[in-house]
Amino acid sequence: MTRAARPGSSVHALLSDGTTVCIRPAGPGDHGRVLRMFTGMSPENLRLRFFTVGTDSAVLAADRVCAAEDGDGGALLALAGDEVTGTAEFHRRDPGRASADIGLAVADAWHGRGIGTLLLEHLVHAARRAGVRRFTADALTENHLMLKVISDLGLRTARRFDGPEVHCTIELAEDEPYLSAVEARGRTAGVASLQPLLRPASVAVVGAGRAPSSVGRALLGNLRAHGFTGRLAAVNPHAGTIDGTPCHPSVEQLPYVPDLAVLAVPAAAVPDAAEQCGKHGVKALVTVASGLDDGQAKGLLAACRRHGMRLVGPNCLGLANTDRAVRLDATFAAQPPRPGTAGVAVQSGGVGIALLGALSRLGIGVSSFVSLGDKYDVSGNDLLQWWESDGVTDLALLHLESFGNPRGFSRTARRVARAMPVLTVDAGRSEAGRRAAASHTAAVATPTMTRRALFTQAGIIATDSIGDLVATAALLRTQPLPAGPRTAVVSNAGGAAVLAADACAEAGLGVPELPAPLVRELLGVLPAGARAVNPVDATAAVSGTQLAACLDLLTRHGAVDSVLVVLVPTALSAATGDDPTRVLVPPSGTRPRPVVAALLDQDVPVRLLDGPGTAVPAYAEPSAAARALAHAVSYAHWRAEPLGTVPPLDGIDTEAATALVTDFLARHPDGGWAGPRLCGALLDAYGIRQPPWEWVADADTAVAAAERLGGGRMALKAYWPGLLHKTDVGALHLDLEGAAQIRAAYARLSGRFADVMTGAVLQPMAGRGVELVAGVVQDQVFGPLVLFGLGGTATEILADHAARLAPLTDRDVHALITAPRCAPLLFGHRTGRPADLEGLEQLLLRLSRMACDLPQLAEADLNPVLARPDAVLPLDVRIRLLPHTARDPYLRRLRAR
Repeated sequence: MTRAARPGSSVHALLSDGTTVCIRPAGPGDHGRVLRMFTGMSPENLRLRFFTVGTDSAVLAADRVCAAEDGDGGALLALAGDEVTGTAEFHRRDPGRASADIGLAVADAWHGRGIGTLLLEHLVHAARRAGVRRFTADALTENHLMLKVISDLGLRTARRFDGPEVHCTIELAEDEPYLSAVEARGRTAGVASLQPLLRPASVAVVGAGRAPSSVGRALLGNLRAHGFTGRLAAVNPHAGTIDGTPCHPSVEQLPYVPDLAVLAVPAAAVPDAAEQCGKHGVKALVTVASGLDDGQAKGLLAACRRHGMRLVGPNCLGLANTDRAVRLDATFAAQPPRPGTAGVAVQSGGVGIALLGALSRLGIGVSSFVSLGDKYDVSGNDLLQWWESDGVTDLALLHLESFGNPRGFSRTARRVARAMPVLTVDAGRSEAGRRAAASHTAAVATPTMTRRALFTQAGIIATDSIGDLVATAALLRTQPLPAGPRTAVVSNAGGAAVLAADACAEAGLGVPELPAPLVRELLGVLPAGARAVNPVDATAAVSGTQLAACLDLLTRHGAVDSVLVVLVPTALSAATGDDPTRVLVPPSGTRPRPVVAALLDQDVPVRLLDGPGTAVPAYAEPSAAARALAHAVSYAHWRAEPLGTVPPLDGIDTEAATALVTDFLARHPDGGWAGPRLCGALLDAYGIRQPPWEWVADADTAVAAAERLGGGRMALKAYWPGLLHKTDVGALHLDLEGAAQIRAAYARLSGRFADVMTGAVLQPMAGRGVELVAGVVQDQVFGPLVLFGLGGTATEILADHAARLAPLTDRDVHALITAPRCAPLLFGHRTGRPADLEGLEQLLLRLSRMACDLPQLAEADLNPVLARPDAVLPLDVRIRLLPHTARDPYLRRLRAR
């Protein structure tokens, strides 16, 4: 039978209790261990699995699972160490059929831990790749466990009862219910696996030194000094105790098996130390060493996978959990993290120290902190799931320099951000990260654009700096979310008010003129000479009482969504002792709309003003306050939007498109640019409307084609493999009318490009419309990115584009169309006649579907796309195909180097 994955390939994945198992294809060498699992099953479980209590069926099943390849099935094993804990297999009854029978078995001692479901998820993945579209399974009606595994899988299932048996048909389409079910199981397993890391009952520091400068001694000291509630020991063969903590010569000689081991040994010693920990039964590791070479890195991760240990690091600062029941500070930071409600995960230890300090100073504190370092295993995705379920965290802060599984991360973040703000620093925005590309679409799709697309779709608040992140966190931690961008600026100094209004405008906030009734009310509570048009100039004479009344009016009125108060110290307030800043914090509770302050004499970038009511963030600069408000506005808008769905599309022929791509790559193993006829056929397969055109090989066929296309003015475009930008090289003639002009144009092109030209495309001149660009880039890490914006030959210079990661939902498409600056032209600006918006949505959705279906689609560049009131037509299409197999971002598996 064909293996369900490449021969010898294997992955590791988590069970529902956090245990790690290996999932790999079965082979002839596995027969003995598979048979041991089957024959070790109880008579009752043998009967439920094989419909008989005899062992003959078990022998036949082991033969089938471990048989040599025959092309019509696949089998997977789940192993814990060398023990087979479960098997799953599919077999087609007839070659090439779209359906296959399945078998599933789990060792008795492993029931109830999710092995069967995990195996079926991987079997579904393998079967889909083999062209199987549905599974059939037979079970006894009393086999409730098997029937529950099938029903809980999340796939559409039909049952037919036949006496004592149930016949199940399982459709393998990867829809939202299935992805949600996989996601929920992954969350349960992931959180369980992090318990030994973040809530350990015991810790050992391996490599704790006696020297004051020892990192291990610092780690041990922090664990003791900050009150770790569990058992604590050190491993050092040269010391009996270190600062009162007992030391032991080796991991094997520890008097207990620690949940967590912190490795503070040199890089060269890390793999052996990890292996010793694994053999001793340690459940999790933190590795602080840096500079591991490739062999050491592989050795470390292999030990963790082999023994089922989760790993933080290497090259990290450590981790902490401020929960009183744990009080875990396994870091070598100089100061302990202050207990609080912010979850923090960083790749850079320096950034981590800065964030811990800022959050402590603000009084926000942290619930848990993880320095991910080189991120061999535990990632930001894991931590988001932990914070979602810990019952403490209400704010998530991330600093990620890389993404292992961006689409999986995006899905998790999108869910978590519905419950709490998720903030990140967008690291690595330089143009040095732009990859080389030839088409307009690929040249525009910078790394920054790709990351921003991920953050935008997932509802992640992406800031440009640590300071910006902390400033925004201070607002989100203390104030209600603004309902919109309308901001009132209040100040006791006119010049400061102008600066604040400019900062709001630059941040994308509105400073609307206030309605007359509200103006009258404001003037009634403010000092004589005040102006209340917005900005509100309260004058230097404003008292605390007057400012409080002004804030009450503004935050209770519906004319604005937030208030920015800008204050400078004045001699008047100093003389009277009536400091207006004292009323910024409400006397009790929280004001109905957010209030932020900019105190121009403040000596720190941001602080929280405490008082009887909810704290108010105060910034040293109005621009910082405005940016924080703008981030909050964007996040509130995202949360208020309904969840998008991927709309169903008709007229899609994925099998035909796949066959076209397969044929092209068979003839061009290294890939390349598709010719016009293949490009047209691929667009046809996805129902993307094209203007009429014909391929012509000489002047005579061009003239004949013009007659078939209805005559009129024509465009003639030369073609040869590798030609991308026709205008740049003069390979395009427009407004040709009549046979003579068409013949002459073809002659000029064929003469000029005689050595390379293989033919030309002839099509009628299109009418007037908005020239757009639509395209796809297949990012090797992020997956397919759909790009849209103003097109034409100057598309890169004008740089008016937006992008979203595929698959596009209905909300994503709407955002794509409305995001570019050219969007008003599509809605009829000046002409009064909007473009065919439904046709434009369909074009983008179908491009998205094409990119998801065809991982070999490296680039697709439709430029220009002509948007008219009656149609949306791609006038020129370039598609580049490369041999590539997509990695399923939602299949449950742990990282592998």
